[in-house]
Amino acid sequence: MKLWLGLSLIFLLGCTTTVKTETPDKPLVLIRTQLGDIYVELYPRQAPVTVKNFLRYVDENRFAEASFYRVVTKTNQPDKKVKIEVIQGGIGFVESDLRLPDIAHETTKKTGLRHRDGTISMARREPGTASSEFFICVGDMPELDFGSLRNPDGQGYAAFGQVVRGMDVVLKIQAGPEAEQMLVTPVKILSIARIDNLP
Repeated sequence: MKLWLGLSLIFLLGCTTTVKTETPDKPLVLIRTQLGDIYVELYPRQAPVTVKNFLRYVDENRFAEASFYRVVTKTNQPDKKVKIEVIQGGIGFVESDLRLPDIAHETTKKTGLRHRDGTISMARREPGTASSEFFICVGDMPELDFGSLRNPDGQGYAAFGQVVRGMDVVLKIQAGPEAEQMLVTPVKILSIARIDNLP
């Protein structure tokens, strides 16, 4: 009887801890899109500069006009020897007063993070040019880490968080009709906001 009660208590305790709750070192954000919701956990302890920048965009509503507009698949990058798969979003390539100054580049060598399935990371040109544009990995993408061959400078990209729910939405976005990696109809980001826990 005591054994049964003990096992029942362990089971009940396990059931009460399945909801992921925001903690100071892993804030949660909800990216609401036309195709569904994407929940992302951020890592400010590992990537403080990048997370601070992203959360400033979130808290100041600077993603008000944002969308997912670019998709990279195995079949739409014929000129690249090193293939990747991502969806990219943000303010876009237009001039905008919502865009903040560029930030310092936090490499995966420095942060210890890696570009895995669902990793959110910063788009850039040269190191130190990331600002408002970000991408989400579809599948493990070690080609985007420090020392990889995808980018000639070898510095990789600045990973700063992880999708914890909503990869089905990411895949829907990636599957949209595109021309030369640009979505024919960008997927509007309805809002990005901090949340306390997963529903």
